[in-house]
Amino acid sequence: MAGTPATVAATRAGVAFTLHSYTHDPAAASYGEEAARALGVEPGRVLKTLVADTDAGLTVAVVPVSSSLALKSLAKAVGAKRAAMADPAAAERATGYVRGGISPLGQRKRLRTVVDASAREHPTVFVSAGRRGLEMELSPADLITLTGALTAGIARS
Repeated sequence: MAGTPATVAATRAGVAFTLHSYTHDPAAASYGEEAARALGVEPGRVLKTLVADTDAGLTVAVVPVSSSLALKSLAKAVGAKRAAMADPAAAERATGYVRGGISPLGQRKRLRTVVDASAREHPTVFVSAGRRGLEMELSPADLITLTGALTAGIARS
C-alpha cells in the first residue's frame, strides 16, 4: 500500500505508528464511529479531525469521535472571538484530504491545530491516516508534537 501524506510525515519524523485498515461503508453515518466499531476500539481513543473557520484563520480541531466540538472553547484556545465549522470544500483544499479521510498529519497547508486534552488520557490514540478506512495509531504526545498542536478542553459530550 502506498503511503499517504500522513504516514510519510510520521515516518520522516521517526515516529512509531501502527496502521489499521477496515472496509469503509459509504453509507456510514459517522466516519469516526464507523472506525471505532470496525477496529473494536473505545470511541474515546478514536479522534476525528475537524476544520473550523475562526477569525484567526482555519484551525484544525482533533476531538474524540464520542464527543462534539465545542466551538466557543476552540475559539478561546486560539485567541479568537468566534469559530464556526469550515466549508467542507475549503477544508479539503487546505488539508489536501477528502472529508472522512482528513488527517491532522501531513496536511497540504499546515494549519493551527488544537487537540482535545482528553487524548492524553490514553497510551495511544487513532487518527485518520489520510484515507477513509485507514487509521493510524500513535501516542498522543507524538500526535501533539508532529502537529505542533495546543491542547485544550475543546470537546463536549
